[in-house]
Amino acid sequence: MAQVEIRNIHKGFKSGAVLSDISLTAETGEIVVVFGPSGAGKTVLLRLIAGVEEPDEGAIFLQGRDVADAPPEARGLGMAFQNFALFPHMSAYDNIASALTARERSPAIIKAKVDNVAKLLKISHVMQHAPRELSNGQKQRTALARALVADPRILLLDDPLRNVDAKLRYEMRLELPSLLKASGSTVLYVTQDYKEAMALGDKIAVLLEGGFVQIATPTEVYRAPATLGVARLFGDPTINVIPAEPSLRDGRSVFDLGGVSLSLPARYAAVAGKSCMLGIRPESIIVEEAPSAESFPVEVVAITPLNEKSVLLLRTYDGREILAAEAGVEQSSRRIGAACARLDADAVLVFDAASGRRIAPVQS
Repeated sequence: MAQVEIRNIHKGFKSGAVLSDISLTAETGEIVVVFGPSGAGKTVLLRLIAGVEEPDEGAIFLQGRDVADAPPEARGLGMAFQNFALFPHMSAYDNIASALTARERSPAIIKAKVDNVAKLLKISHVMQHAPRELSNGQKQRTALARALVADPRILLLDDPLRNVDAKLRYEMRLELPSLLKASGSTVLYVTQDYKEAMALGDKIAVLLEGGFVQIATPTEVYRAPATLGVARLFGDPTINVIPAEPSLRDGRSVFDLGGVSLSLPARYAAVAGKSCMLGIRPESIIVEEAPSAESFPVEVVAITPLNEKSVLLLRTYDGREILAAEAGVEQSSRRIGAACARLDADAVLVFDAASGRRIAPVQS
């Protein structure tokens, strides 16, 4: 039985529709990341599940029960929203403990649980501080701790790391999955950070323009995005997009890039003659000093170190600019100027130019 089931939900405000006919399920213990840009309706969705807002149409089931008439406090949820919602007259410790105090747990159990979650979230040193004395990052972690401490069956997290500094955000991406799995909760986690979505989700529900465009595992969303819009949201640097109308040659679809005819794998033969957009991730472009089979001439215009990789801005002979990414390459080992590039053809994604939908290859 799914712990969370959303069926054909519609929600609009005076400004217009926010969510249109969306459906989603989250199984027991599953972490589902609801991902999308600002304004996509992610927070509205959580507010509907929590009972803070009511849907215009559709139904929401929690642990198999239709909660249409259930107030927020009767839904058995743990929640941490962007606005923190901490009790200003309570210390951080008492804010976290409030979920357990309401259930009349013993002081010893409360202390053990609060101390444990505070240690995990690295806020033990501010337990006696009032909310006004906390930084935004500390407030957000306090709100997250309060949501986690009661071991809720269902946990709603609205961008809980948004106000956390970069170092702690990186650490929490590593630690949160095991923390959430250990809690046993079914989690709906909202974020507009694709790296966070990839790191935390068992599956990602991509919300765009009021609907779920794709619901799949992180690997599937990255390697086989449903649309060009989804492909553009995942990856840093962003995916290269090249308009093309491939022609058929020797049973393979062939397209032009930089004055050279390049071929797609045979499984894409059916796209010949169609107006397409080719999606090529920067890491699928290999830059070489000397020409090789199916390489094309480029000029290396700029080289930018980006953490563990270098990003190369390339320009083809006809003026098209594309990005390549090289992992572990020192900036000094690559030179500005003439070079050659080739594609990992198996990694090229093909999208219909009119609809933006990915064209799936025909498997032999």
